[in-house]
Amino acid sequence: MDIAVHEEHGVHIVRVTGRLIIGSPSDKLNAALEKLEAGGSLKIIVNLDAVEQIDSSGLATLVRHMSLLRRDSGALRLVCGEGRVREALTITRLLEAIPTYLNESAALAAFS
Repeated sequence: MDIAVHEEHGVHIVRVTGRLIIGSPSDKLNAALEKLEAGGSLKIIVNLDAVEQIDSSGLATLVRHMSLLRRDSGALRLVCGEGRVREALTITRLLEAIPTYLNESAALAAFS
């Protein structure tokens, strides 16, 4: 799994590629999000468009950071197109808990 981070308009965008599953992949995303939060970032978008598979560990990582950001008056947004990952978000009802958009432009606009 690969992670790329960049900033646009004061929002950090984390692009995840590969499988977001238990072990190193979830740990890697957790570390990247913790680093952003420790640096004071309160607006984060996680782009899951290039994620092939997500399991309960990957989902738990997203929920954890959604909660941490909300506690600090921040917000987590997801970008996720149609496919298996969006199905997992739907089945677990995370689409209702974490604002999820079809593209980065829409997610960025939600922070305006």
